[in-house]
Amino acid sequence: MSAETTEKSQFALLGQRRFAPFFWTQFLGAGNDNVFKFAFTILVTFQAATFGGLDPKVAAFVIGAVFIAPFLIFSATAGQLADKLEKSVLIRAVKNLEIAIMLAAAAGFVLHSVWILYGCTFLMGLHSTLFGPVKYAYLPQHLREDELVGGNALIEMGTFVAILVGTMAGGALASIDGNGPLWVAVACVAVAVAGRIAAAGVPRSPAADPDLRVDPNPLRETLANLRLAARNRTVFLSMLGISWLWFVGATFLTSFSPFAKEVLGGNEGVVTLLLAVFSVGIGIGSLLCERMSGHKVEIGLVPFGSIGMSVFAIDMYFATRAMAPVGTVGIGAFLGQPGTWRVLFDLFMLAMFGGFYSVPLYALIQTRSEATHRARIIAANNILNAVFMIGSSLLAGILLARGLTIPQLFLVTALLNACVAAYIYTLVPEFLMRFLCWLLIHSVYRLRKTGIARIPEHGPALITCNHVSFVDALVIAAACPRPIRFVMDHNIFRVPVLSFFFRTGRAIPIAPAREDAALLERAYDEVARALEDGDLVAIFPEGRITDTGEMYPFRGGVERILARTPVPVVPMALSGLWGSFFSRRGGAAMTRPFRRGVFSAIGLAVGEVLAPQQVTREGLAALTRSLRGDWR
Repeated sequence: MSAETTEKSQFALLGQRRFAPFFWTQFLGAGNDNVFKFAFTILVTFQAATFGGLDPKVAAFVIGAVFIAPFLIFSATAGQLADKLEKSVLIRAVKNLEIAIMLAAAAGFVLHSVWILYGCTFLMGLHSTLFGPVKYAYLPQHLREDELVGGNALIEMGTFVAILVGTMAGGALASIDGNGPLWVAVACVAVAVAGRIAAAGVPRSPAADPDLRVDPNPLRETLANLRLAARNRTVFLSMLGISWLWFVGATFLTSFSPFAKEVLGGNEGVVTLLLAVFSVGIGIGSLLCERMSGHKVEIGLVPFGSIGMSVFAIDMYFATRAMAPVGTVGIGAFLGQPGTWRVLFDLFMLAMFGGFYSVPLYALIQTRSEATHRARIIAANNILNAVFMIGSSLLAGILLARGLTIPQLFLVTALLNACVAAYIYTLVPEFLMRFLCWLLIHSVYRLRKTGIARIPEHGPALITCNHVSFVDALVIAAACPRPIRFVMDHNIFRVPVLSFFFRTGRAIPIAPAREDAALLERAYDEVARALEDGDLVAIFPEGRITDTGEMYPFRGGVERILARTPVPVVPMALSGLWGSFFSRRGGAAMTRPFRRGVFSAIGLAVGEVLAPQQVTREGLAALTRSLRGDWR
């Protein structure tokens, strides 16, 4: 993989057959869901005389519950089908089902039959349930690992744009005087047909487990899928994290109508504006993940996203405290009211940080799930999402019934989000560790990377690098697309605060034989085990941090490791850290906080991968000096 390939924009995927037909199939399906649902909601709310059957005040909640019900009932079965069947065939079958459902819905709209439309709502939920596991299991089969974040970002962005466009179109069509239901019927069928045409271009995707026996009992399979997901603790907690985002998102989305009317004093147009701001924020946040993550699965963005969500949700509460609407106004008058732009900014930023939060979690589930079980893991995730969304509705209903205002509901949700996030990060400290690493090279330093694509995507390798400061390992870890196990001097391993990073990253403490011979032997044994397990292991061959700015001679640790476990060697060189707060220039490190200022430029250069038989300590040292150059 070339560096040029790695740096390509994620939008290039929209021009490639392995991604574009699938993207448009997903986009049109999500759009049609919302054209249908929102048009139906508008009709039963504002044309209850012809589309009656339920109290208009509760009809919208019933439509939402009927749509979500198949996710709870059939997600497990959908996951099995996605693992067992060739995916392009399954996608086209699901799109054929959508056309049939929309033809029935067209009859319901034309005949003003609310019960046909409720039945079609359930069937469209089933359509989305069947498509969900395919959606996220398809991407890892057709995208490289360095493309997964960008691919997920495009899918996430496309989904929310489709929701926005579908909702606006559904509302506009349903509101056409006289012929609204007919226009909705035509639009739903037309979009379904367009989705089937797009699906015809989806390339073949071999079944992950063609011999899988499909269990017809959805309850038994649901429990089995949840147990399967729970086997990988990080994956399961990532699923809980995504489901929690749906909890938060559902709280805000379902509150937009009363929030606009009762708190902001806006009409239906203002509701659409809030939805548009929220959707654009999610879309932009999702797309920015590609740039901010350096084309890799950067779970450090997850804490960043959760912090931002809470901060801006809390500020939205304070921004609305002084608002006292009198009547309802349109978008133009609304935008001229005091405090309006602050509320819109808070909503946009909350959604954008939601994008930072969700995209890496989806990519993490895809990369760390077994290929043969990936669709069933996604199905389990959909089940949890549905449960959390239902929980969101119940909690919101209880709190509002007890007298809380909508802004107070937002405040409670923001505080709950902070507590849940903190709890998850104590369970999986890797998230917080990656966040702090990411923060280090995006706030304290500006990292220039060259040759990163040379790091092997899979399999064991030994990384070597010069040793300039106490944060060398953190800089390398933040830049590398794969987790690394560092061999670390036992004294540095125990440095307060930094020890959190080293322990969380499963660093291997080592000591000279004269200090602790037993620890030295244990370290070499652990390095051998890590390499045999296919991990990346990094060592600083100088054995100490420089106090002159120049490299010390390389010791024999590299040769001893390779003699026992011959693996490829990836030479690296750090530059720009000498003289920083964490270096030993001019005395002890971490004693002069403003020695270099903030946003200092640093560099990490990666050389060509060496075969183990090519490596000598002298040759490796010379190569590291050449990679570093004159910049220390």
